[in-house]
Amino acid sequence: MNQENKYLPMLAGVATAIIFGFSFLFTKEALDFLSPFHLLGLRFGFALLAMTVLKLLGLIKIEYAGKRLQALIFLSLFQPGLYFVFETIGVNMASASEAGMVIALIPVVVTILAAIFLDERPSKLQSVFVTLSVLGVMFIIAMTGNINVGDNFKGMLLLIGAVLSAGVFNILSRKSSLQFKPVEITYVMVWVGFITFNSIALLQHTYQGNLVNYLQPLGNMKVLISIIYLGVLSSVVAFFMVNFMLSKLEASKSAVFGNLITVISIIAGVVFRGEPFYWFHGVGGLMILVGVWGTNYFVKQKELYEIKFDTIKNR
Repeated sequence: MNQENKYLPMLAGVATAIIFGFSFLFTKEALDFLSPFHLLGLRFGFALLAMTVLKLLGLIKIEYAGKRLQALIFLSLFQPGLYFVFETIGVNMASASEAGMVIALIPVVVTILAAIFLDERPSKLQSVFVTLSVLGVMFIIAMTGNINVGDNFKGMLLLIGAVLSAGVFNILSRKSSLQFKPVEITYVMVWVGFITFNSIALLQHTYQGNLVNYLQPLGNMKVLISIIYLGVLSSVVAFFMVNFMLSKLEASKSAVFGNLITVISIIAGVVFRGEPFYWFHGVGGLMILVGVWGTNYFVKQKELYEIKFDTIKNR
């Protein structure tokens, strides 16, 4: 990566965290009117519409000729497929605190899987900072005083399934980046999400006998704005940046940016919903920010050290 572009993956990571952090506000608005899978179906419908328009206008170029498309379909079964299924049902069965604690383990799972399958072994310092960012998330959740770990065992198991799905996705996307462009990976992910979640939502509406009302909620301006944000920004722009980041950075470095979402969501809640801000939000947020910085900084130092070592060795 040249000097000019070396910070782009990190900027993509921060931008992704901002988009996903604010997505909770729009998700809460939409869920007042929609069931979870109905929301996901419409979300990925708008995502597919946006990518199709961009493709027809020639603003994005997608070419799968001679490439193993089945690899992307397999990747998409984990994210958005299994991840959103496990997360949606798991959050409904467990508390928000339990969900946050489990989802915060994604960077740890990614780091372990990357070491096993990609031979991307983190340094000891990098491992310390990854752990610090996770502890920051858990500290914020723990201080809310609303932890009942073990009460909703099935929900916890489903959330662990979401964590494992996200971990596998990170590894598969990193490997797929050798053959596919980020936009090509994102396009297949959006198609799989569209088919999967609309199939579930349509079956639910058919069973409930209100299939004719499937698109009716889009007449509500709050729902429409939320769906556009979640579909275009969260499902297209953010997924593209995640795949771009994974094409440039080690999987463990990319995943740790996910913990910034906790910080962004707290800020969004305070500013736009008037939610309270406590001292432990500041302490936990600082732990997360330091963890993200350290994970990236010390990998960079390790790379510089290895370059210098090889230069001296080859003299």
